[in-house]
Amino acid sequence: MRTARRSTARTTALALLAAAALAVGATATTAAAGPPAVKKQGPISVAYIEVNSDSMLNVGKYKLANGAGNVFDIAVVFAANINYDTARKSAYLYFNPNVQRVLDNAATQIRPLQAKGIKVMLSVLGNHEGAGFANFPSKAAASAFAKQLSDAVSTYGLDGIDFDDEYAEYGRNGTGQPNSSSFVYLVSALRQNMPDKLISLYNIGPSATRLSYGGVNISSKFTYAWNPYYGTWGVPGIALPKANLSPAAVDIQATSSSTAASLARRTVGEGYGVYLTYNLDGSDRHTYVSAFTRQLYGSDAVYTP
Repeated sequence: MRTARRSTARTTALALLAAAALAVGATATTAAAGPPAVKKQGPISVAYIEVNSDSMLNVGKYKLANGAGNVFDIAVVFAANINYDTARKSAYLYFNPNVQRVLDNAATQIRPLQAKGIKVMLSVLGNHEGAGFANFPSKAAASAFAKQLSDAVSTYGLDGIDFDDEYAEYGRNGTGQPNSSSFVYLVSALRQNMPDKLISLYNIGPSATRLSYGGVNISSKFTYAWNPYYGTWGVPGIALPKANLSPAAVDIQATSSSTAASLARRTVGEGYGVYLTYNLDGSDRHTYVSAFTRQLYGSDAVYTP
């Protein structure tokens, strides 16, 4: 009996010690984990980067002071070009040396941003050669250019394509004027090629007003669209939900901080889901950036070189 009683007492004591250890362990784990992370609430923020003069890495240097993560959600490489081969009479995708350098060094220029959860897109812009998104001579020609775009996204591990129909100089080098079918064919083919990637519209130029052809409206094939006029408010004329539109656009080096704040406040107040910025350079711009993050996210911005 005595032996059995000691054995029972020992078993009980061990059980109590084990329970206590589990309780302590649970407490230690909870303490080590810390408070739950703050989730970013509010519109997404986009930053176009002039890679001829500035680094893509600048986008990843801004965090919200309240611990909710990155200020910017999308970084746009500005810009590749749609050029024209006069011998072959066809458009082709062109990377100037600075754009090519960013793409060739994706491991150090793009992957660090993506590792932080920032999407990286490639903007494509006219280049004064007559080629544009709105004057392909055939569906096959539009599809061929779409293939070049989707191949670039795949090759360099990008998250999508942004269309900026400026500086094409339609008609130059014997090219055609804008037609109704080209952009519809181009965007339709691109969306088919990359169904899960981002496609955005910088809402300017002939292409922006040619979103329907042959019973097909390509509005829903875009992920986002934004106002191209910095320092202003203008709702893009495309049938997308408010969550996918940026009526506000600011140039960080030219739009006043008070205007940036006002546009951010209006973005939230009117229920839009995107806030567009341009010209983020390598300087510490956290004071300016805070002017709009306070309105968008209720937090200042912090800059880390």
